Amino acid sequence: MIILGIDPGTVIIGYAFLEKRGADLTLLKADAIRILSGGDKAERLATLHKKLTALIKKCRPNMISVEKLFFSKNQKTALDVAEARGVILSTAALAKIPVSEYTPLEVKVASTGYGKADKRQVREMVRAILKLNEVTHLDDVTDAMAIAITGAHLNKNREIHN
Repeated sequence: MIILGIDPGTVIIGYAFLEKRGADLTLLKADAIRILSGGDKAERLATLHKKLTALIKKCRPNMISVEKLFFSKNQKTALDVAEARGVILSTAALAKIPVSEYTPLEVKVASTGYGKADKRQVREMVRAILKLNEVTHLDDVTDAMAIAITGAHLNKNREIHN
């Protein structure tokens, strides 16, 4: 099973493709979709849709795990992230790929065992779980890996096939 983990954002959207075989997880690809800030918002969201659609067609995930929106002190940022999440969920629906959504707390517990883990602890556990020598990715990409790991752990009994 291939799981796509996505960390929604406004200009940087982290993503990670993991392959799950039994209990083993292997990182296939991880990076970020970068959207230029400024300009027409509708065009930026359309760019996200196009780039995500291309990734889905290329890597063909069986499921997508997305971080749920959490309350933010900055309402404008929260609204912009919510719009990006809408595009992500819509793109998944159009591709007919099931989506699982997880809160930041669920992601931290699933990846580290501790709901108040900091970025460094998440990064170290992602490295250990995926058997990587080091994690040199942006935090957004590392978070996407943790979100994919959460999907793999919390959907143990859900085997989805092409």
